Amino acid sequence: KGVGHNNYGEPAWPNDILYMFPVVILSTYGSLISSTVSYSDGVGTRADIFSTPYVILPDWYFYPLFNGLKGTQDKSVGVISMITVLLILLTLPWLENSTMFSNPFRRPITTSVFLFSANYSLSL
Repeated sequence: KGVGHNNYGEPAWPNDILYMFPVVILSTYGSLISSTVSYSDGVGTRADIFSTPYVILPDWYFYPLFNGLKGTQDKSVGVISMITVLLILLTLPWLENSTMFSNPFRRPITTSVFLFSANYSLSL
C-alpha cells in the first residue's frame, strides 16, 4: 500500500503550510515586539565585555566535559577520552542495524553504550 494522506489524515500542504505556520510565525514576532516595547530600557545591568569574572564556570552543557577533565590527573587522557566518547556516539547509528521500532533491550550495542555511559556519569 502507498503512504499518503489517505492513511494518515490531512496533508501538510496546504493546511499546515499556508495556515498554521504563518500564525505561529506572526505570533512569535508579535510576542517579540511586545516584549521589546515592554522592556525597552533593558532587563538588568549592561554587560561589560572588557571585564572578566573571577571564577569562570562552564555552561550547563559543558559540565560533563568539565568534570571529566577535573577528574583525570593527566589532562591528555581526559581530552583523548572525550574525543573517544564523541567518536563512539557519532559511529553508533551505523553500528546498530536493527529497526527503529524494535525492542530497545534487543539492541546490544546501544544498551551496552547506555549502561557504560550511565555508569561513568554516576561515578563522577
